[in-house]
Amino acid sequence: MTALADIADKVRSKNAGPFWLTIDIFCGSAPHYEHIVQHVTTAEVARLLATDVSEIKRFELPDLHVLKFSLPRPTVQGARNDRDMHGAQWSNLLEELDIPAC
Repeated sequence: MTALADIADKVRSKNAGPFWLTIDIFCGSAPHYEHIVQHVTTAEVARLLATDVSEIKRFELPDLHVLKFSLPRPTVQGARNDRDMHGAQWSNLLEELDIPAC
């Protein structure tokens, strides 16, 4: 097993408006993309992010070698209890996800 961050070129998260977050997994090649798409499940992402799997949208972009997840923010951006105004810290949880080595 290896961390997702060791296979993907970049994992980033950001706001997709004040109510949604998006997490992008950039893969440097088609083989890495196919491997990551196969081993990073929506259910596992939901578990890591403590979100209901039905609320997560999954986008597979093979021409760009990108796997993307969008989900509702737990709090509205900028609310008093928002601990990540820009949504940039969510990717850290996915970077540490263990998947089989390529």
